[in-house]
Amino acid sequence: MDLKSLTIEKTHESLKKGEFTVADLALACLKEIEKKNKDLNAYLEVFNDVMEQARQSQKMFEDGSATLLTGIPFAIKDNILIEGRRAGAASKILEGYRAVYDATVIKKLKTQGVVFLGRTNMDEFAMGSSTENSAYGVTKNPHDPSRVAGGSSGGSAAAVAMDGAMVALGSDTGGSVRQPAAFCGVVGLKPTYGALSRYGLMAMGSSLDQIGPFTKTVRDAEIIFQAVSEHDPMDSTSVPENIRYDFRQRSRIKDQGSKIIGVPRNFLNHGGIDKETLDNFEKSLIKLESLGYKVVNIDLPLVEYSLPAYYIIMPAESSSNLSRFDGVRYGLQEKGTDLLDTYKKTKGKGFGKEVRRRIMLGTYVLSHGYYDAYYNKAIKLRNQIEKDFGKVFEEVDAIVTPTTPAPAFKIGEKAKDPLAMYLSDIFTVSANIAGVPAISIPAGVNKDGLPLDLHLMAPHFREDVLFEIGKKFEM
Repeated sequence: MDLKSLTIEKTHESLKKGEFTVADLALACLKEIEKKNKDLNAYLEVFNDVMEQARQSQKMFEDGSATLLTGIPFAIKDNILIEGRRAGAASKILEGYRAVYDATVIKKLKTQGVVFLGRTNMDEFAMGSSTENSAYGVTKNPHDPSRVAGGSSGGSAAAVAMDGAMVALGSDTGGSVRQPAAFCGVVGLKPTYGALSRYGLMAMGSSLDQIGPFTKTVRDAEIIFQAVSEHDPMDSTSVPENIRYDFRQRSRIKDQGSKIIGVPRNFLNHGGIDKETLDNFEKSLIKLESLGYKVVNIDLPLVEYSLPAYYIIMPAESSSNLSRFDGVRYGLQEKGTDLLDTYKKTKGKGFGKEVRRRIMLGTYVLSHGYYDAYYNKAIKLRNQIEKDFGKVFEEVDAIVTPTTPAPAFKIGEKAKDPLAMYLSDIFTVSANIAGVPAISIPAGVNKDGLPLDLHLMAPHFREDVLFEIGKKFEM
């Protein structure tokens, strides 16, 4: 069984024909995990009932109830809840916590008979761009173990890249699916904000977070998106279907398909992009033109302010969301002399350095006297950036940039320079700020064999545009 070449549709056909069983497929992934995870640290836990899950999935093929996803092996980021399973967001403060309900996306996948292999490593509470902030050690890049796998969903990206799963789920707040996908040479999708339910995802930045899949092909990402994208009344930010339809109808792209792709040259010309990355990007533009797309220069005047706006909004929302982890209801508890002392000791011991940094930043920008000066201004700027995207999407069908300014960096290279680390999200955060869908697609390798990438953004709820362009590009 060649795991590298298996797609969801190929696998489904093979399972239907009996060329191999769900157990055979699960076992092949488990063997890869056993062989590679010790060195790469992609998985925090491999579930002990994988083969039982496989047997149940096989029954669906036998009784004719199998779907396209039945038997497909999934890895799940450690901040997405599966009932009865441990879930810790790679933090000591949630050591030993077990989820008491399923996330909506998990519930949907369970009904289709997928096989959950285990939970993957991540930056603690999704705060980071390299998975170096995990309380359980760094995840290494399968292409070069001396380099990071990206973050915060580095474990999920590495799991797919090392053939330790066919699909993985991650979460993307400012690039946490797309950036590790780029570093590990796989496909990573960040859907439109509100397209996938966030119910059962541990919140970091509530107005930015989205669950997204890692796959080996764009078509596989499309299949996963279609399987789990649905309005969820349990999530107040989940967008009803009639509003999604209105967004699609207002889009300039009709049945004729997408034709025009915009390049924000004003943004790319600021420097700071690795030469090989930039050269590869220009080659990718030539390839897009050869596929029949018209590539034009566009102006997004405020897009360069997406990153500073993000690093005000995200810490502010994080400081509010993480206040619940106090040692009272669940997880770690360090007894103090009184309640306040218990809070201090629990949070001081349970939260890592980067989490504490962002909580303090967020609390500061929300504090009296600074709320208007920082947080309110960032929200106003965010609204203007979204309007800029709206104007551009009246002229083009998609926007293209590199996913990252450089290939995967060395472990420890940026650990002592938070600003340099934050800049690795320079091309991805704007999609979260504007709420639009975006995808990272493999686009070659550099001279050292490290993956290079292409990043596409489309109007709200036009994931179909990303899939159309992406499938043609990877042919």
